Amino acid sequence: MTSLAPQPMPATPLLDQVRIPSDLRRLQRNQLPQLCDELRTELIDAVSRTGGHLGAGLGVVELTVAIHYVFDTPDDRLIWDVGHQAYPHKILTGRRDRIRTLRQPGGLSGFTKRDESAYDPFGAAHSSTSISAGLGMAVARDLQGRRNNVIAVIGDGAMSAGMAFEALNNGGAMDARMIVILNDNDMSIAPPSGALSRYFARMTAGRAYASVREMGKRITASLGKRLDYAITRAVEHARGYVSGGTMFEELGWYHVGPVDGHDVELLVEMLESIRDKHDGPVLIHAVTRKGKGYAPAEAAEDKYHGVNKFDVITGAQAKAASNAPAYTKVFAQALIDEAGRDERIVAVTAAMPSGTGLDLFGQAFPARSFDVGIAEQHAVTFAAGMATEGLKPFCAIYSTFLQRAYDQVVHDVALQNLPVRFAIDRAGFVGADGATHCGAFDVGYLCALPNMTVMAPADEAELVHAVATAAAHDAGPIAFRYPRGNGVGVEMPTRGEVLPIGRGRIVRQAAAQGFRLAILSLGTRLADALAAADVLESDGFAVTVADARFAKPVDTALVEHLARDHAALITVEEGAVGGFAALVMQHLAHAGLLDGALKFRPLVMPDAYFDHDKPEAMLAKAGLDRDGIVSVARGLK
Repeated sequence: MTSLAPQPMPATPLLDQVRIPSDLRRLQRNQLPQLCDELRTELIDAVSRTGGHLGAGLGVVELTVAIHYVFDTPDDRLIWDVGHQAYPHKILTGRRDRIRTLRQPGGLSGFTKRDESAYDPFGAAHSSTSISAGLGMAVARDLQGRRNNVIAVIGDGAMSAGMAFEALNNGGAMDARMIVILNDNDMSIAPPSGALSRYFARMTAGRAYASVREMGKRITASLGKRLDYAITRAVEHARGYVSGGTMFEELGWYHVGPVDGHDVELLVEMLESIRDKHDGPVLIHAVTRKGKGYAPAEAAEDKYHGVNKFDVITGAQAKAASNAPAYTKVFAQALIDEAGRDERIVAVTAAMPSGTGLDLFGQAFPARSFDVGIAEQHAVTFAAGMATEGLKPFCAIYSTFLQRAYDQVVHDVALQNLPVRFAIDRAGFVGADGATHCGAFDVGYLCALPNMTVMAPADEAELVHAVATAAAHDAGPIAFRYPRGNGVGVEMPTRGEVLPIGRGRIVRQAAAQGFRLAILSLGTRLADALAAADVLESDGFAVTVADARFAKPVDTALVEHLARDHAALITVEEGAVGGFAALVMQHLAHAGLLDGALKFRPLVMPDAYFDHDKPEAMLAKAGLDRDGIVSVARGLK
């Protein structure tokens, strides 16, 4: 077992001699194992201070070093799928001096980002895009008469998505000159699911292939570690005769592996051989271990995929202090409660059981819980199919990932008016994950659809009611959105209440005297709206605060009451332009209530992408916190 603490390094650290990959290439090949040890230690120390994605980076240290040693990056394009794996890459590409700013305000992004470094040719954070992007780069290179290499590194979890296979199919048919490295660590964010993961396991462990592989190893033993291209190709052909070939070869890719993804010298020799002797599409199957080299990560169920700040010696992670429950856990427990009373309730997630709380549901109802892998499009249509047969599917997907399945939401769910329930986690700002994971658009893109009902609970108690309402709603598709993080500490109901569809509520009634202002909040901006009302009352305002509860259908009676009974109306939502406020304005305009003295101000997210920061700082910058509401209100008086 690897010791808990990283081992002491030799007196002369090699990593200090490497600022960018060209420095790395001046090292001797036999120095690379030491460099990998130092890089792994640096990564553990950095992430222990900032939090972030640790396990995936630990697993690709040797791959990262080998790729940058063999290829002339950044002229040779290196694309990291998702970006979880890219921390070692950032350390080696001129960003070591800032690696302890990862995911911090003003610091490095937790993902690859084009405007951060020339060594990041493609921005990533959503899964399974690397092969498509790399193929596009390869075609552009060929049309422009260049000869640089294109390398895409994709995990086995990301390979389960349809987009990856669309690109493989296209690249094989085109006979494109590019390299795909399949980083097979038998795990993405959660334990693997689906037939593809079992296929990879069979490729690695199958008896027929293993015997052929051992034969090849014996043949090449006389050459030392140097790989002979012709012999390697012969072994690959022999494997095809014994095991029937591989799926990748059938798609037109020269397939190498499985190979040991932690043998850096072997990886270097193999990559040099492929670089120099192969001119078509190549897929390298590298077997790695997520969390490699850090015992707490290797022992953890999720291999320390995503961590808070932690103690390097013990692996113990810091926990945020909050007496309120996390929204994700509230959703999971409410769904479990509803499912205990209704056996038709089932749950679907796309490779995010722990992130969405459905790991808890799966423990309670294993036969009714479905993890379909990184395949949001399939998840939505799969849920639609279950809905046609009378089940009550809850499809739990982050707001930013539901975007990937929008056509299926439109065509397979809304158009057919099927009662699929969408539990939309991570709605609004998400802090350290930044713009790529921000849930800004779901209200707009869902409210645009006929038949769709959209809820936005204001707090954790309202979320329990939203789950109960969705469970009872069989008239068509329904969605409810809730943020990352913890609730506000309200008293929790013993059981969810089924809310009347399209009805909001007045939470605070304006006093008799003062400038009459109404604040209509959607979702969890309600707490700041109430706090703003406290400040404004002392400024001579008479403030009514209402909770919309539903973005669609809009509670038109409530909106008209607020418009007619107040001099000014402010809507507040943690979503992009074109969402709830647009629907309110449309109704006010058709009702003739914008033609008179009413002052109307919609507060939404600015029309921009926000870099990672503390959530409260992001809200303040967007003008969606208490002070932002107060500032706008004072300008209306």
